[in-house]
Amino acid sequence: MSLRSPRERALQTILFEIGGLVLVTPLYALIFSAPMGDSLLIIASLAVALMIWSPIHNTIFDTIDLRLTGRVASDRPHRLRIVHALSHEVTSFVLTVPILMVLGGHSLTEAALLDIGLSVVFTVYAYVFNILYDRLRPVRRTIQERR
Repeated sequence: MSLRSPRERALQTILFEIGGLVLVTPLYALIFSAPMGDSLLIIASLAVALMIWSPIHNTIFDTIDLRLTGRVASDRPHRLRIVHALSHEVTSFVLTVPILMVLGGHSLTEAALLDIGLSVVFTVYAYVFNILYDRLRPVRRTIQERR
């Protein structure tokens, strides 16, 4: 069975979150007129929560995909990549709304709307990131699996 190793999964997650920080922190600061340090704390806290959740989600999704189709993650069709990105964002909502409320001082409604906005940005980002990551670091099938 060809899945990414725990080390490779950790690298994928760390690179994804660093890219997300670089993309979103200045946007949050600009939109909410927040100091960059406060914005970084909020977005970094979201990143830490998601760094814990992302490898769990991705491993579960990849395992189900592999068992149902025999296909490795890097061979995933675009339609299923969209499902993968959306499922990640929907499940992440439960983790991130309370963080936005506590650290950002947002109401439940504001935090939910902000989370939806962040989810849209990160869904597009996840789609592009994972295509690029799979092209740069494809899952290698073992010799036995190629037969």
